Amino acid sequence: MILVCGATGNVGSAVATAAVKAGQPVRAVVRRAGSEPAGAEAIIGDLNQPETFLDSLSGVDGLFMLSGYNDETKLLEAAAAAGVRHVALLSSGSLDGTDTNNAVAAYHQASEDAVRRSGLAWTFLRPTSFMSNALRWRDQLRDGNLIRAQWPDVPIATIDPRDIADVAVQALTNDVSNATYRLTGPEALTPAQQVAILAEALNRPLEFYGLTRAETHAELAATTPPPYAQAFESFFGDHTVDETTVRDTVPQLLNRPARTFTQWCTDNADAFTK
Repeated sequence: MILVCGATGNVGSAVATAAVKAGQPVRAVVRRAGSEPAGAEAIIGDLNQPETFLDSLSGVDGLFMLSGYNDETKLLEAAAAAGVRHVALLSSGSLDGTDTNNAVAAYHQASEDAVRRSGLAWTFLRPTSFMSNALRWRDQLRDGNLIRAQWPDVPIATIDPRDIADVAVQALTNDVSNATYRLTGPEALTPAQQVAILAEALNRPLEFYGLTRAETHAELAATTPPPYAQAFESFFGDHTVDETTVRDTVPQLLNRPARTFTQWCTDNADAFTK
């Protein structure tokens, strides 16, 4: 039995779906009944209040967690007491950066530390940016065919959340423990290259505009809390995190190629019309 926290999110929903496909019974922590992935049992709970779903840990072997929520130690202590064998934590590649003194790395580090202290077997998943982040362009696409994007000169080896999920399920269902995986997609693409691929998938004549550093700074300042805006500017503007290098972790672990951005766009084209 696998308990999946955040089962309606990009990665959590993919983990629940992959676990069901692998023949595992799945409990999915969601905020409302009916939002759980097909084949999973809905557990109504709030990740910031783990007491709302601690009783669902009975009979669970593997726990999929997200970083940065309240009372993680309480959840992990209850998991250990319930006999949970293994935790897979969705962490961040920011912890592999040259400067981890930032708000993003801090909350992921705190979560990793909590899992280590728990005494449970663990797998830390440190992916690059998700391919599904392209969905942030939906609002722009409702207004026309121009997509404005930050960091136009930074190629990123984005990863399909389904590949993260497949690695998580493999770890939770096999004797893989106390391992940290840096996960990437199979190719590094600039935002302009991503937009060109998306244009093909949507059959739309999309245009691209790369924001300058000053424009990016202003946009982040208007939309993102300052500590996180500063972290993103450090990661992508000052290159303190390497999201460009393609790693072979996914194909080595799963014995198949990592999914491409073209595949992701084709499979998710309908999501851009919602």
